[in-house]
Amino acid sequence: MKRINNTIALLAFLLLVSCGLKPITSEYTYIKTDLQNVKLDELGNGIILIYNGANIFHKIDNTARLNIWLNDQALGQLKPSEYVIINLKSGDHHFKVLHKDVVNMRSEHDVEIDATTKVIKIKPNITSNKLEVTNELPENFEKFKYAETR
Repeated sequence: MKRINNTIALLAFLLLVSCGLKPITSEYTYIKTDLQNVKLDELGNGIILIYNGANIFHKIDNTARLNIWLNDQALGQLKPSEYVIINLKSGDHHFKVLHKDVVNMRSEHDVEIDATTKVIKIKPNITSNKLEVTNELPENFEKFKYAETR
């Protein structure tokens, strides 16, 4: 009986840690800023804030980490409630997003950046990933932190 309990515990542990996604190194230069200095009216005209808007269900089981590629270059990994600010020229941009939820969940998104684009929200969902230009800072933005280059 003890052997069965140990096996079940080991399998449960492996299931939880199997959802971990290895970070990728960014090929982009982030615009470093303090959280207190991020204001919506200072974004736009090519200065774009990108954040991970994962909900509590993805945070619990460690499936909320997102590896993001932008125009075939690694943007890096965003953990839940993290953001980056980058410079993007106006025009069409291609995002590839990956999160791991037992299997790899990939998605691709084409986004047109113009002078009014300020904020992009990317979040994992149950079958893929969702990318949305919101042009609004997320709720509880004071709890978000700037993603460090990994």
